[in-house]
Amino acid sequence: MGKNLKEAMKMLEDSQRRTEEENGKKLSGDIPGPLQGSGQDMVSILQLVQNLMHGDEDEEPQSARIQNIGEQGHIALLGHSLGAYISTLDKERLRKLTTRILSDTTLWLCRIFRYENGCAYFHEDEREGLAKICRLAIHSRYEDFVVDGFNVLYNKKPVIYLSAAARPGLGQYLCNQLGLPFPCLSRVPCNTMFGSQHQMDVALLEKLIKDDIERGKLPLLLVANAGTAAVGHTDKIGRLKELCEQYGIWLHVEGVNLATLALGYVSSSVLAATKCDSMTLTPGPWLGLPAVPAVTLYKHDDPALTLVAGLTSNKPADKLRALPLWLSLQYLGLDGIVERIKHACQLSQRLQESLKKVNHIKILVEDELSSPVVVFRFFQELPGSDPVLKTVPAPNMAPSTVGREGHSCDALNRWLGEQLKQLVPVSGLTVMDLEAEGVCVRFSPLTTAAVLGTRGEDVDQLVACIESRLPVLTCTLQLREEFKQEVTRTAGLLHVDDPNWPGIGVVRYEHATDDKNSLKLDPEGGKIHAGLLKKLNELESDLTFKMGPEYKSMKSCIYIGMASDDIDIPELVETIAVTAREIEENSRLLENMTEVVRKGIQEAQVQLQKANEERLLEEGVLRQIPVVGSVLNWFSPVQPSQKGRTFNLTAGSLESTEHTYVYKVQDTGVTPPQTPSGTRTKLRFPGQKPFKKSLRGSDALSETSSVSHIEDLEKMEHLSSGQEQEALEANSPEQHPGAPAPQEAEQTGTFQNRAQGPEDDRPQVEEPENLR
Repeated sequence: MGKNLKEAMKMLEDSQRRTEEENGKKLSGDIPGPLQGSGQDMVSILQLVQNLMHGDEDEEPQSARIQNIGEQGHIALLGHSLGAYISTLDKERLRKLTTRILSDTTLWLCRIFRYENGCAYFHEDEREGLAKICRLAIHSRYEDFVVDGFNVLYNKKPVIYLSAAARPGLGQYLCNQLGLPFPCLSRVPCNTMFGSQHQMDVALLEKLIKDDIERGKLPLLLVANAGTAAVGHTDKIGRLKELCEQYGIWLHVEGVNLATLALGYVSSSVLAATKCDSMTLTPGPWLGLPAVPAVTLYKHDDPALTLVAGLTSNKPADKLRALPLWLSLQYLGLDGIVERIKHACQLSQRLQESLKKVNHIKILVEDELSSPVVVFRFFQELPGSDPVLKTVPAPNMAPSTVGREGHSCDALNRWLGEQLKQLVPVSGLTVMDLEAEGVCVRFSPLTTAAVLGTRGEDVDQLVACIESRLPVLTCTLQLREEFKQEVTRTAGLLHVDDPNWPGIGVVRYEHATDDKNSLKLDPEGGKIHAGLLKKLNELESDLTFKMGPEYKSMKSCIYIGMASDDIDIPELVETIAVTAREIEENSRLLENMTEVVRKGIQEAQVQLQKANEERLLEEGVLRQIPVVGSVLNWFSPVQPSQKGRTFNLTAGSLESTEHTYVYKVQDTGVTPPQTPSGTRTKLRFPGQKPFKKSLRGSDALSETSSVSHIEDLEKMEHLSSGQEQEALEANSPEQHPGAPAPQEAEQTGTFQNRAQGPEDDRPQVEEPENLR
């Protein structure tokens, strides 16, 4: 009994073990990926990471997968790995090491950027330092904020002043981080009368501060710019500092121009930033260092408040954020840091001096010596107009269209910026839309040169590319108004104003059934425009044609691209109109053919039924009986008449074939409509592309071109003019008294030609009586 009990218990244990193993396998099968099994070795894991970084080789050709970093970049990346290793040390050694790294980095940055006796806070997000500074200002001005919280802010609302030229989203970020309502933000307008249009208006700022104090609010903090995010202009920081000291406002400065504090010569406007309460630096882009934190330098004597605000921390991991920058600064040294910043400023200065010599390019800078950001745009001069939106009018341009053509420069500048970005990618250009100036191109080497490796030769190449694109921009802008006027005069075409299209213009063909008051999708019009686009691209001209929607998913249009040479606009517009009408008539014929054929088949069936009934009445019933009918047909055969039917697709009618079989003459029916053709006929040189103006008498003809081409063209023109003269003489009313009319003469000549020839070679056919 005991033995049997042990065996039974063993069987139960084995069954339970198998159940647990099956459950374990089922659990491991539910987890996807390499987590199944006993784990992966180091080589497999690193291979997996490499595949995730680079992707499949067959997906894309050799593209920019990883930023090209130098040895100083590897030093910065090594700092993150060292920080992880250092965090495993014992607490006392870790505390001493992190304190040394933090103090050294803070001291070096303060000395390099001339900010004496400051503290540093290292953060990943560039805006995070400003949010902590705002929290510090709140704790400093509201003594009971730790105890009462938002009740203190409710009784006396704080106000944060931001420039209208500040980077987008900064005010919203601060309110979200601090838990403040949006009315706590006060946006200060920029200058409108005197000074730069991207500088803060100091007089208006003072008025806003006084108004807020009268309303019981507390002016808390002012954010000034030493290099705005758009064009790199610097506020009057010295005057703002005096205003902040007068009203007890915290002054914070940020911007790309703060990098010039490391140079030997610094402009007075940027040098005044060293006296502010705090500033945010971004040494990573300036020095070409990847994964390096931003730094906020500030001055404050109370360590308790800085600890509450989050600017200081007792955690070693927070202090180790400075390790990558600590290593990079030691590797570069003071000379390396200054050399990189100085090189970026020299690139911007070189581009400014080169663009001054280029026509139709305007530079938007506040001070050439203090702003390392170059912002320029394409324009054309027009006396008495706005220097920003200057344009050269076309020969027939009306004064009311000058402003519209000025705004059309935005599309051309956007096209220019995109072209330059593709041709010179190491320049780091960006295209931006300014409220007053319009679309501009920005060159900011302080944020891109160290990372992309921009050199002086690249700047020269950039200027050469700009000069090569200027003829295209100038020619296109001059042809836009002429194209619009020509399209307006042409029946069946509608000019579409699309400010975002940089080409000559946009045109739409209005077909017969087009509803001009509706913007809904037109399938018939889409087919016509698709065929028109195909025909235009088959001409192999220098122009580019595209089809796109005018209003997203609404009616289709033909978009005509940039023009690099003189284009015959009347010929271009006429070709579009004639081709569109031809496509419309052909499509209409194909659409109606189905209905015409269906009606023809029905009519043919009815006529065949009638013909069978007539044949039955004519032959009699006896002939329809198989045996009797064959005997009657043998004794008295029936002579069947040759009757048939033919269907004329052009006329859409069913006709008899009796005339064809009896008189051996085939009726042509209704003549088809002629293919529409243009009234303008232009003779081109051999090899000349469509829509090009004639180059005769100009220097555009190459020396190797054959003179016989011009002679042949003159002969063709002479022949064509002679033919036109003969046609005019034939159609003139002053004819010979005995001469027949033009139509009669044509018909007489036709019959005479048919009647000519030897009589023996052709059998004579007797003319029917009904034709006599």
